[in-house]
Amino acid sequence: MAMMERIGVTKLHHHLLLLVLLLVVAAAGGGSVQAAEEDEMSGRRRRSRRRRAADVMVPITILNSAVDKGAVCMDGTPPAYHLDPGSGGGNRSWVVNLEGGGWCNNARTCRFRTASRHGSSDHMERRIAFTGIMSSAAADNPDFHSWNRVKIRYCDSGSFAGDAFNEGLKLQFRGQRIWGAVIQHLLDVGMASAEHVLLTGCSAGGLAAILHCDQLRALLPAAATVKCLSDGGLFLDAVDVAGGRSLRSYYGDVVGLQAVAPNLPETCTDHLDATSCFFPQNIIDGIKTPIFLLNAAYDVWQIEQSLAPNAADTSGTWRVCKFNRAACNASQLQFLQGFRDQMVAAVRVFSESRSNGLFINSCFAHCQSELTATWNGGSPALQNKGIAKSVGDWYFGRAEVKAIDCPYPCDKTCHNII
Repeated sequence: MAMMERIGVTKLHHHLLLLVLLLVVAAAGGGSVQAAEEDEMSGRRRRSRRRRAADVMVPITILNSAVDKGAVCMDGTPPAYHLDPGSGGGNRSWVVNLEGGGWCNNARTCRFRTASRHGSSDHMERRIAFTGIMSSAAADNPDFHSWNRVKIRYCDSGSFAGDAFNEGLKLQFRGQRIWGAVIQHLLDVGMASAEHVLLTGCSAGGLAAILHCDQLRALLPAAATVKCLSDGGLFLDAVDVAGGRSLRSYYGDVVGLQAVAPNLPETCTDHLDATSCFFPQNIIDGIKTPIFLLNAAYDVWQIEQSLAPNAADTSGTWRVCKFNRAACNASQLQFLQGFRDQMVAAVRVFSESRSNGLFINSCFAHCQSELTATWNGGSPALQNKGIAKSVGDWYFGRAEVKAIDCPYPCDKTCHNII
């Protein structure tokens, strides 16, 4: 009997020990499950963050149907665009951005560009970031973030204005056809019912936005609000440091090579030559659609390539100054102030129209709408108002914006790039 009781107690101890062991294992297992769940949740959060990061990279659309219309890049490849669809109240509003990237004016430079994204869609990035005025983030782009935002890629090297085939070079200059084909496609996929449209562009794209502003207005519903923003596109027919007109000579080659003349505004070509009508200063007063000019008074591209190009600066006097404003001597600064004066004079009549807008700051910069830092993240300011706020106020009629900065070096809000 005692033996039986000892065996019973031993069994009980064994069962209790087994139970405790099972509880410990269960607890450990539960902890492992919880840890696994936490790891999975953490993984999902990481993947979600990666997806959100990837969402700002907008995929390319190759418009193969345009080829039948002769709307092709310089090497004959189809044109392309990137579209980030709108949402909510922005579904019937569109920002149409014309990509910039200079021009080509002869056999050597044009052939060179066919091996780049500026001459062939084969070389274009398959996904690009939308920032600044193209951003989908409300904090970065308060007025236009929910709109349909589309960037039309630039591969004609003539500000979307040429229409020629060069037999000798075997190159297509079909910018005007690319413009027409892509815009028609966008109309077909929803822009035809747009309530608000803003045509924008930077640099060569800024010039293109001016050239095509009235053309776009004519294609959209009469009730739609259609306006245009040219960023860094106010290229001046200026005298260079050698007394010549470097940019005028260059533009003359572009206009002739690419057969641009028939596609320039008749309000200009009815009294000026085609090269003159490729300069915005001779076009803007005749554009009927409201335009906003965003430009640096000391446009660094124009300083480097139009005012003091190497061919005009044979002695190298400007070599340091044009890349470092602090190194400019008094005479050079006076020359640059003269360029600013010419820009201010060029927009005098333009600014008299209540529908037009201006933001000309005294910065050494080129293009300020497509980068977060200069669009809305600590943007340069005039009259205590940054660029994004100024453009939004003008577009929606919240305020008249005609802001011209005092001469350099008065502005302490600039994001100078030289």
